[in-house]
Amino acid sequence: MASTIDRLGTDELVNIFEYLPPEDIMRTRLNKKMRDAAKKTFVPMTDFVVDSVIKYDAMAAMTTALPHLQQIGISYLHEEGHKYSDGDDPYERLAANTADLTTHDTQLLSNFKWLRSLDICYRPLNGRFPFLFNFTLLHKLNTSGCCYLNWDLESLAGLPQLKELFCTGNESLTGNINSLRVLKDTLAMVDISDCPHVAGNFMDLADFPHLKCVDLSCTAVTGDIRDIGKQSFQTLELLLLPSGVYGGTGYEFQRISDAPDVVMAVYSIHKQRPSLLKDWYGKLSKDSPDWYDREDDFVGVDTAPLYIAFVEAGSRVGYRWESANDVPNPCEVNWLDPEPHRECIGYEEYTEELQEIEGQVDIYRGFHQPPTEEQYTRLWAA
Repeated sequence: MASTIDRLGTDELVNIFEYLPPEDIMRTRLNKKMRDAAKKTFVPMTDFVVDSVIKYDAMAAMTTALPHLQQIGISYLHEEGHKYSDGDDPYERLAANTADLTTHDTQLLSNFKWLRSLDICYRPLNGRFPFLFNFTLLHKLNTSGCCYLNWDLESLAGLPQLKELFCTGNESLTGNINSLRVLKDTLAMVDISDCPHVAGNFMDLADFPHLKCVDLSCTAVTGDIRDIGKQSFQTLELLLLPSGVYGGTGYEFQRISDAPDVVMAVYSIHKQRPSLLKDWYGKLSKDSPDWYDREDDFVGVDTAPLYIAFVEAGSRVGYRWESANDVPNPCEVNWLDPEPHRECIGYEEYTEELQEIEGQVDIYRGFHQPPTEEQYTRLWAA
């Protein structure tokens, strides 16, 4: 009597394989019918990370055995003496230092035409690889930490269905975020943080209809948060902007007196959409004439209150100057909201949090902005 497996047709085997991870499918290809079914199977979205020579060889076999693989990750090969092949225009010093290593063909990835998710992390590739941007069905691209991967944002035009882009720490990435506009109707997540050669105006993304999260911190992107209107970033839940944007995270004030205007611009957005500019802070520029020339001479740590952060007691929002030290050494709070009425719901919670905030003020009690350098010197010399 034929086994149950033998009685199954190719299409039925395909239905079964679609519930199995790629390694299991490879192990169950026991005969021609199973091998044919595997070739037709759209492998489910499960993690398969190439981080060893054994897994590289498995990937090589999958290029013909499982051509419909939908998700793959490429990481460092753990074995010493092995590397992925370099691309065009590699970093010459790195290429020279690794020239004697056993090379494994990176181009094999191009065989997976049905990829939906591609993760290339922790600097495994060196150079330019145009084929990486020819996966027309790709939904997610992650190149985080690939500081030697040489590419430009214009290359994303080859990924017309891309929804999620993560490329934090790509020091060789270049381009203008205006290039993302070709993906206006698909992009939902964008993280281009710590990419110093990426420029443009963040408002070029303001009309993207599906955008939920944007992180542009530590880039050369510019702009002005006062340009954010009621119709801007309507679906956005989180927006992290670099210090080069007026009102961006880490924005540097040229004078202490400049701070209130910037804070009010951030506050007006915060009141309408509290999560949009989460964890915002500003700081006095070291080029400012208000900077303390003798800072740290007395205690050896960053004690000057030259940073601004928001504070909240209940629903009441304010801001204060504080230091960058683990112990913030804050000034008094400049409240932007009126004190709630005693009859309001949550008043007890407000008073408890207010007491905690006020209890943090010590050496700068009575100061609502940084003391002058002379006052600072006197306070810490006492």
